[in-house]
Amino acid sequence: MHTRFVRSQVFAIALLSLAALTSRADVKIPAVLSDHMVLQQQMPVPIWGWADAGEQVTVSFGTQTRTTKADDSGKWQVRLAPLSPDEVPRNLLIKGNNTVTISDVLVGEVWVCSGQSNMEFAVRQANNSAKEIEHADHPTIRLFTVPKWVQQQPQNDIKEDARGRTTWQVCSPQSVPGFTAVGYFFGRQLEKSLHVPIGLIHTSWGGTPAESWAKHSYLEKDEDFKGIVDLAANAKPDYEKQLTRWEADSEKAKAENRPAPRKPTPPEQNPNLASVLYNGMIQPIVPIAIRGATWYQGESNAGRAYQYRKLLPAMIQSWRDEWNEPSMSFLIVSLANYRNTPAPKAGETEKPGESDWAELREAQTMTAALPHNGQALAIDLADSNNPGDIHPKNKQEVGYRLALVALAKTYGQNVPYTGPEFDSAKFDGANVTLTFKHADGLFADGDTLKGFQIAAQPAAGKPAHWVWATAKIDGKSVIVSSPDVSTPAAVRYDWANNPQGNLYNKAGLPAVPFRTDKWAGVTDKNR
Repeated sequence: MHTRFVRSQVFAIALLSLAALTSRADVKIPAVLSDHMVLQQQMPVPIWGWADAGEQVTVSFGTQTRTTKADDSGKWQVRLAPLSPDEVPRNLLIKGNNTVTISDVLVGEVWVCSGQSNMEFAVRQANNSAKEIEHADHPTIRLFTVPKWVQQQPQNDIKEDARGRTTWQVCSPQSVPGFTAVGYFFGRQLEKSLHVPIGLIHTSWGGTPAESWAKHSYLEKDEDFKGIVDLAANAKPDYEKQLTRWEADSEKAKAENRPAPRKPTPPEQNPNLASVLYNGMIQPIVPIAIRGATWYQGESNAGRAYQYRKLLPAMIQSWRDEWNEPSMSFLIVSLANYRNTPAPKAGETEKPGESDWAELREAQTMTAALPHNGQALAIDLADSNNPGDIHPKNKQEVGYRLALVALAKTYGQNVPYTGPEFDSAKFDGANVTLTFKHADGLFADGDTLKGFQIAAQPAAGKPAHWVWATAKIDGKSVIVSSPDVSTPAAVRYDWANNPQGNLYNKAGLPAVPFRTDKWAGVTDKNR
């Protein structure tokens, strides 16, 4: 009897020990660390995840091995020493209670591609898509697409969709149709110029404003963002009021045999509220090592362009601080030419005057002038036969121009990367002489130089009266005048939703829109 008791006790202890072993959590890693990924070259590379508190985790890649222990919350992180570029696939091994193998890993340049629908716009929608897809055999270009996810609080991993965990895709004719077109054409040019693998992390959502992509604490710091912050804070009670009204309106419509109005969107599904996309689509990929970000967004903030002057820099700063990379490159696509419906007739131009889209481009240019930022223009890329299309299909040129900016400003190559940039204005009677930087080989793409407008000093409290100016190139300068303005006080160029400017430099890059005045704009009071 005693022997049976001892044996039963030993058996029970063994079962408990086995249960303890099997209950230990497996080492886990975020989805962005997965097969076919590209690791950033020439900078420390964080590898991170979760395990049991105190569990030892070892990470091995190439000749490097790093060991750490998970903290009390189960989080762990190691940093690989800077890596050399490598097109030879290797395995990244992560070992704790279990072993995780990430296969087919390359080393090169990694960029985030973010924004709204023009960044989301796919290769299959771009110009010459069939030919582009056919020739998209670039196995060292890899893409990771972050699923769309609205979240009220920052998340540590991305959303799993119905197909399970998102993984990196190797660029091929089979995979490329759904790639972000701007991201792909940008990455393709970088690969061609740098001769290293390119990793692209695509995280965008059509129609969303910049505040959705900014960390919330950075919006709370500035009184100019109070309306944004309050809108998010009041989203739930406002929704409940809207829902009550909707229910009453629906009942009334039903009684009158009319279609019911559209049901309001609950806050947890609204991607336009402050920080909800940062929480669900940016925070989960931090702190993956990246060289920088490309950003194609602004259409949804055009009505608040003056606010955007501070909003976009605040968003960028929130990213840099979260990554702990103060010199992270941030490259902006300036808004393309666009005419709201109804579309103009052939040959029709906008009257000179005010434009919220011009003010948004100005805010983008101001932000691009800040350290480690840059800008690529799309001001001349819309289809002239379809100016009401907010999605220009020539994404090849957008990606190419972004790559030029990256090659010059991020990688230090001596390549032209911008069109003529306004430098100074000399007012002399009826003439204004404008000088430009990046002005070698100025030329007009057409018979006459277009896009310049001038105005006299307006009377106090009155708006300026703008007229189209005659313009002629004089070396690296442009001289403008108009018989209707004897003493001009200000000059603007490409200051319209769909401007007709045609000033280029010999690199074939368009002049940056500008104005010499600082008069209040149409979005000055919008916050």
